[in-house]
Amino acid sequence: MSTENTPYTPPKVWQWDRSNGGKFASINRPEAGATHEKELSVGQHPHQLYSLATPNGVKVTVMFEELLALGHQQAEYDAWLINIGDGAQFSSGFVAANPNSKIPALVDHSTTPTTRVFESGAILLYLAEKFNALIPTSPSARAECLSWLFWQMGSAPVLGGGFGHFYAYAPEKYEYPINRYAMEVKRQLDVLNQTLATREYLSGSDYSIADIATHPWYGMLVCGSLYNAQEFLDVTRYTHVIRWAETIQERPAVQRGLRVNRTWGESDRQLPERHDASDFNTP
Repeated sequence: MSTENTPYTPPKVWQWDRSNGGKFASINRPEAGATHEKELSVGQHPHQLYSLATPNGVKVTVMFEELLALGHQQAEYDAWLINIGDGAQFSSGFVAANPNSKIPALVDHSTTPTTRVFESGAILLYLAEKFNALIPTSPSARAECLSWLFWQMGSAPVLGGGFGHFYAYAPEKYEYPINRYAMEVKRQLDVLNQTLATREYLSGSDYSIADIATHPWYGMLVCGSLYNAQEFLDVTRYTHVIRWAETIQERPAVQRGLRVNRTWGESDRQLPERHDASDFNTP
């Protein structure tokens, strides 16, 4: 253990301290595989989603709701709650769906054999290609969309596991990691801001999976729903990002998707599990 004034000297062989990591210490461990036997529930719809309403989780629920809003009724889905604080991601059933033990995980029962898809970006791309929606068809526009999708997937660990952890969740706050990650988050916000100064959405004039992937992280950050860091990061200067984020948050499908698998905050914004469109009308 080090303090602000005592540098940390790594040991010759690292040992796992189960308490290290603050309030989220229990969601990670240095081994893969299941810790207990439990099969996943399966509902009536073709797509079975196992998730939680973190930024990565809501990417997929928003995607499903957008597909349904476009009239793709075969995109119906069941969204099962995976409580990562209780270790549900380490069950045998979940590990079979995602060997990386991270939400979200999707199992598509409309294929033979069934198809598992893990990693939120892969799920978005899978669904976009399956329904031929929310992804451009021309080669250049598609490449632009996929570039931003993969940009987000590569950037999220900086915003989430880096800045978010050290600024908001770490048991001790240290200057160096917070400053290091804040600098990179602001650079990424500036990348987005300069891009969105000349186009409505990330890959051009049309809303796409690039926006669906990026909004839960950077859009929610500038709008104050992530880490409560608006003032610290001086987000008001990123006017084009704010315009883009507010436009997306007005979409009814986005508003529905943000509620699914959510178990915290205001009660009217929570829908722990979603098995039918009528669930949104349940008090």
